[in-house]
Amino acid sequence: MRKLLSLSVILALLAWGAYKGAVWWYADQTMGELRRSLSDYGALERGSISSGVGGELVLEDTRFQSFRLTRALTIRQLHLQAGSPLALLRGLRDAHELPPEWRLEASGWRLPLDSAMLRNWVTDTDQQAPRPLFMPVCGPDARQQLGSGDLVRMGINDLAGDAQLRQSAGGVRLEVHVRESGGFGVFWEGARLRLDSGAVTLTPGADKTRVVLRDGGMMRRVTAYCARETGLPPTAWADLVMTSFREGLESRGLKASPQLMALYRQWLTEGGELAVTLDPQAPWPGIPVRHSVDSPESPRASTPSSLTVSYNGASVPDVFLSRVEPVTPDVPSQALEPLLDPGQAPTVAGWQVIAPGQAGDWLGYTVRVTLINGRNVEGRLTRVDEQQVEVARPVDGGEVAYPMTRRAVDQIAVWRRGQRVAD
Repeated sequence: MRKLLSLSVILALLAWGAYKGAVWWYADQTMGELRRSLSDYGALERGSISSGVGGELVLEDTRFQSFRLTRALTIRQLHLQAGSPLALLRGLRDAHELPPEWRLEASGWRLPLDSAMLRNWVTDTDQQAPRPLFMPVCGPDARQQLGSGDLVRMGINDLAGDAQLRQSAGGVRLEVHVRESGGFGVFWEGARLRLDSGAVTLTPGADKTRVVLRDGGMMRRVTAYCARETGLPPTAWADLVMTSFREGLESRGLKASPQLMALYRQWLTEGGELAVTLDPQAPWPGIPVRHSVDSPESPRASTPSSLTVSYNGASVPDVFLSRVEPVTPDVPSQALEPLLDPGQAPTVAGWQVIAPGQAGDWLGYTVRVTLINGRNVEGRLTRVDEQQVEVARPVDGGEVAYPMTRRAVDQIAVWRRGQRVAD
């Protein structure tokens, strides 16, 4: 009896070791194929591999460095739950043998932000390219759009959170949570995920696609920051962004319905939860597009189909696009100059004095602090509290912090664009 028990234990240990070894080998081969398929876009490091008896595969400290970005995306833990050991082995051996239901969780993903996230060679030199739609103006220059440097100056030094991709009988669901910035979810109803060599497809395709956006208060912060940088009140800045959005659509031969324009403006300035059900078969992209009222090609143009949209739980009707003649206006040289309101003097860069009580709004900016003894300290504003003002100055490739007591500060000036006084 003792020999039989010992033999059973030995066989169980051998089976467990064989299972762990097979999972490790198949996972390593799968990650190697994924690394090769992504080699044109960046470098992938798989990290460590472990597995569980319940059909679980865990990868820790995975890292992907895109060739286009200066910072790398890191994932603390990738957890694949296949449901059973056999289903896990089959899925790793052949991507077409994925089980009917599985779940992939990415815990602790993080992308650090930099003032210049794109590499020097990643530029758009096509002067005829359509105007961007969803990148709002964020500076006194009309060509200056919201970028990673603006997010850093807003106090957002990284994008981080958790994500989950789940396959079920109803379809494929992706949920991404971004810390302090809301998140989004996408549900492809009736679809199944298929992994081919170097590609990820939905086979069969989705019957409907539902997208939910939650901004977590981010849009209000963007509006306040970009309006301040542009030098306009928030309402005037929103008008400027909506004009850019309308012109971007017109350059693509499209025109937004009044409800779509109103919805975008509301989302831009207030944020909230926006839920959209898209038709995967509809053009651009999933939004109903009809011909203009004057077009003879669409006799039912007066009653177009619209998108199923809800904003903060309330239904929004009549959201659609219309076909129009593409508009590509000739841009005069004056339009490339910094954006100004009529009657304003030219915008220049220089020192602008701010109230000491407003110093906390300028963290990350270059400042000049004048002390009561007449000494000036210039550098990046890093901290402001009731007792101290701290400025970081570059020294030998690094930074040295200079804390100063509030009572010793006579004046604070910020280096930024402002209005030059007209002669």
